[in-house]
Amino acid sequence: MSFDLLKKRALSFLRDAKTDFENGDYDLVLFHVEQFVQLYSKYLMYRKIGDYPKTHSLMRLLNEIVKIYSGCGLKELLNEYLEAFYLLEESYISSRYLPREYDRNIASRILNLSEKLLEVFKCLETSS
Repeated sequence: MSFDLLKKRALSFLRDAKTDFENGDYDLVLFHVEQFVQLYSKYLMYRKIGDYPKTHSLMRLLNEIVKIYSGCGLKELLNEYLEAFYLLEESYISSRYLPREYDRNIASRILNLSEKLLEVFKCLETSS
């Protein structure tokens, strides 16, 4: 798989999350944002080091990116929104195994976080 395909799919998941929000599918917003973060993280790692950890853990992926890249505020964003990132990681698991619903407020906050993270990801991409 070309690593550019990871980025393309990641951005498609982000687009889907926005559509989910408009349609009131708030649990899917979290799932699609999680997929966006996971794939874009893997894209950034593959781009820089030619591989990425075979994991679904967002925290592991994002912490690895912090080690590989410098600047752009990712470490600070992770610290500021630590609970939200863990919630995203949980949403990935619960989407497959547990019936879990999220409300509009949570979905809105997660969607806003995804926009901030996209800015950081783009910064990292251009800084290397």
